[in-house]
Amino acid sequence: MTEITKEVIKAYALENAIKYDGKANQGAVLAGLFAEGLEKSQIKNIIPKIQETLKKVNSLSSEQQQKEFKKIKNQTSKRKIRTGLKELPNAKKGKVIMRLAPFPSGSLHIGNARTAILNDKYTKTYNGKLLLVFDDTIGSANKQIEPQSYDLIKEGLDWLGINYDKKILYKSNRTTKYYKYAEELLKKGYLYVCHCDQKEMQELKAKGIECSCRELPPEKQLARWKEMFTAPMGSMTVRLKTSMQDPDPAFRDRVMFKISDLPHPRTKNKFRVYPSMEFSWGIDDHIFGSTHILRGIDHQMSTRVQDFIREIFNWKNPESIYNGHLAIKGIKISKSKGTQKIKSGEYKGWNDPRTWSLQSLRDRGIKPEAIRQFILNLGIKKASITTPIENLYIANKKLLENVHRYFFVENPQKITISGCPHLNAKLPIHPDGTKGFRKYETTQEFLISGNDFSLLDNQEYRLMHLLTFKSNKMGLNPRDFSFISEEPSNKKVKFLHWLPATLKNIHVEIIMPDGEIKKGLGEYELEKLKIGDIIQFERFGFARLHKKEKEKLEFWFAHC
Repeated sequence: MTEITKEVIKAYALENAIKYDGKANQGAVLAGLFAEGLEKSQIKNIIPKIQETLKKVNSLSSEQQQKEFKKIKNQTSKRKIRTGLKELPNAKKGKVIMRLAPFPSGSLHIGNARTAILNDKYTKTYNGKLLLVFDDTIGSANKQIEPQSYDLIKEGLDWLGINYDKKILYKSNRTTKYYKYAEELLKKGYLYVCHCDQKEMQELKAKGIECSCRELPPEKQLARWKEMFTAPMGSMTVRLKTSMQDPDPAFRDRVMFKISDLPHPRTKNKFRVYPSMEFSWGIDDHIFGSTHILRGIDHQMSTRVQDFIREIFNWKNPESIYNGHLAIKGIKISKSKGTQKIKSGEYKGWNDPRTWSLQSLRDRGIKPEAIRQFILNLGIKKASITTPIENLYIANKKLLENVHRYFFVENPQKITISGCPHLNAKLPIHPDGTKGFRKYETTQEFLISGNDFSLLDNQEYRLMHLLTFKSNKMGLNPRDFSFISEEPSNKKVKFLHWLPATLKNIHVEIIMPDGEIKKGLGEYELEKLKIGDIIQFERFGFARLHKKEKEKLEFWFAHC
């Protein structure tokens, strides 16, 4: 395990601060430390050291930062940090064609965004073309096509800024084309129509034994093919002839067509014989001219089958680039489960924050630029990776650093500060002081959060931007409060956000990512906000205004 010294942390913090107007970023420092050999298991222990260093470095003047960096800049020279994605194999500028192939079972979620953003980045880098192809031949009883998904997926891609070709393609429009190629392969003896049930065929494949259906001549296969269009669902399939002695039983005689009576939202009941994903892409990647396919590591078998089909026709195979599974620590993502919970009424819709859909992230105030940075920083790796969701929040927080600040008091409790003069509070809209002020008249009565109230002890506290007061303990709980000064205390005191005890305060609800609703009061300046505005509630976090009602404002929480 590599030892990361304080000097190394400081060197990367200074280097980043000098590049970005004197303010170093935690994520950038972490990236540098990973280049120095930092391991995932060390992150938990290294973060506090980074944060401590950032405070010191960011407090220095630009001249001081440069002076300090000169002393230790050799600490950052161990390894070169690779930036950007690795090059596509055998790629030529202007000739690259890639594709997105979503199955329309629901909205795209943050995991799907990875594929979209990486494909988009590559095609833009190579001045290529990115096709959007809805892989909607047919689903299954457990994973059906949801009609609204077509629009939800396009909406999500557009919000992310994905530059796909204007001509959107649908597999459901191409079914008769697949029939044409199927009949050609049946005539040539590369496909056969199988009557064996699934369990029986699995046993034969495991033993490497060919089924009797396989040996029938092409004319019999074509007759059986025609029977499929009126045969009962599940009674027949079309299989690809591969070697039954192949080392991998999964590759042996895979299903290429099946019968389904599930209604299709676009073609209704026009078709009932549908191609597998492997067959349709074996054909379409040639027709579309796909040069490079970015796919999950679990699709290696699909690549092998598709390549096998194209080799029958003497077609060139595209390059396949594999990406390991991405897990995001702290969240669970599933389009199918999201669909079930939306239908049951447990979730409000596809923008419910618990779905982690692109629509939900948008409505929480997550910027598409942050998602893009989050994904591109991960790069492409064959190994499966787990990354904390906090990395996305770090990227988004940087984009929101100029939003307005306000107070929200959850579960408000009233306190009366004796001896407190009536004041004209002048609260900065932003810490830099350049965006004006919120102005309030105060009396001796204030509202603080229920959590702060329960923790008050026999000591001094500071109402942010206003005054210092003393909490005097009486019995088990403090209930007596006295004014000390408008000026900040010389002591180290805890800061509290607050509201004047006035009827002008606005009822506020904040929907959290897990569906919990935080209720309280907000300052009346919030009434000036428009739907979609993103703000920061001080000492609480960033949130986006989702709904304005007569008696309350509803915000959706982004992150701290």
